[in-house]
Parts: sequence; structure tokens; C-alpha cells
Amino acid sequence: MPTTQELKDFSTQVRRDIVRMVHAVKSGHPGGSLGCNEFLTVLYQEVMDYSTDFSMDGEGEDLFFLSNGHISPAFYSVLSRSGFFPVEELVTFRKLDTRLQGHPTTHEGLPGIRMSAGSLGQGLSVAIGAAEAKKLNGDKHLIYSLHGDGELDEGQIWEAAMYAAGKKIDRLIATVDYNKKQIDGSTDDVMPLGNLKAKFEAFGWIVLEIEKGNDIESIISGLNKAKSLTGNGKPVCILLHTEMGNGIDFMMHTHAWHGKAPNDEQLASALAQNPETLGDY
Repeated sequence: MPTTQELKDFSTQVRRDIVRMVHAVKSGHPGGSLGCNEFLTVLYQEVMDYSTDFSMDGEGEDLFFLSNGHISPAFYSVLSRSGFFPVEELVTFRKLDTRLQGHPTTHEGLPGIRMSAGSLGQGLSVAIGAAEAKKLNGDKHLIYSLHGDGELDEGQIWEAAMYAAGKKIDRLIATVDYNKKQIDGSTDDVMPLGNLKAKFEAFGWIVLEIEKGNDIESIISGLNKAKSLTGNGKPVCILLHTEMGNGIDFMMHTHAWHGKAPNDEQLASALAQNPETLGDY
């Protein structure tokens, strides 16, 4: 297992990848990508049991489904640096006829991508289906999914949440990126979410909160606790309290960088704040 410092070095390099990818094509979503960087780092480098010999059936391994697909820069970086495809392919991000589209797609066969994620609200349903398939196959591996808090405005999420509890889908860990921001402003202004913990619990879920959602050790502890609670007849939800734009001072504490690329000067500042650790592509 990697050390905490190695995980921090990995996440620093992912941060560099994110801003360089988005800058290169002058489009993309750096804010949420940076906020979920540490979570994806820990998930793929520490917690999940998976093979980089990728197959869509996923037998005998844990599976992850990204529902908030606009944070693809973080996902692509973590996948490539975890061995799913060459790091050098990151340079093709958002370019025509390449595998690294702005939102992940399955038709190009990019290793690590198990669902096309663009229309928000669908990932929990897909994850539940995968969990049911594993149950039918006698496979006790876990299903993980990630969702934006703004995505919870979608009614399909709550239909799926009701189904998961009602059908005792208990090898599922669904994480909400709870940064309290979305493209048009704060979640409180756009569509107040109320007490999310109480809502998921009312739907029959076990709910954990990771208050320091950009802290490597807190994420490891939270995910391991979530794993220990699976198999008990209830799905598990993690409310991951993150900071959009984490690690780059001018992108933090605002929703403005949800879907905006840095210019040359801003890129230089972002990279200076995150010195190279594993080598750029």
C-alpha cells in the first residue's frame, strides 16, 4: 500500500494534470475535478480491489461508476496514473475522435470507463444494477459511485435511493461530493438540499460524513468505515465535504471555476502552487 506522502504526491500530480488538460483545450470543468481529486486518488490507489486488465463484466473485482461525468479530467488522470491507459494519452483530452471526451463515454472502449456519464442523475441507477448483478453471480465485491451535490436535484437519484434500500442493495457505497456549489451558484440558492443526512437515512440508507473531504487520511478512514458497514441489509452513503477548486488558491471558495479554463498566467500560477511529483505527460 502507498504511504500517505505517496498518496499526497499522486494527488498533487493529478492536480497538475487537471489544469493542464483543461487549459490546453480552453474548456472543461476544473472546479469539481480538483475537489474530488483526493477521493479518487484514495479510491484507486488505496481502497478498491480491481484489475487494470479491464473488462466490462468486472467479475471478481470492485467497480466504480462516475455519475457526475463533467469531472472527467480528475477521473482520466487517476485512471491513467493507476495503469489503465498511457499517461501520454491525457494530451488528447476533449479533442475530436479521441477516447478522452469531455464526458466519459463507453463506445471508444477506454479502459476504466463503465458508463457514459453526461446526463446527471443516472449513475446511481447504473451502480445499483451492477450491485444486483454481483449478487446474482455470488460475487461479494463492492460497487462504488460518485455524485455531485447539485446532481441530487435530479429526481431519478431519489427513485434509485428508494429502490436500493427497498431491495436491500447492501454492497453499494455511494458518495456525494458535498461542496455546496453548482454551475449557477451555491446549492442553497439554486435548489436547497436541506438535511441530506436525514434525507438519506429516511430513505433507509446508512449515512457517514467525511468532514475533511480533501484530507487523504480522513478519506481513507471514512472509506474503510463505509466498507465495514456493507453487507448489513442497507446501502451506504458518504457525504464527502470538499472544497471546489481545492489546491489552487484562486479557484477555491467560489463556483466560478465549475466550468472555466485557466488562461496562460493562471495556469502558471496553478502549477507553481503544485510542483511536479510524478512527471508531466
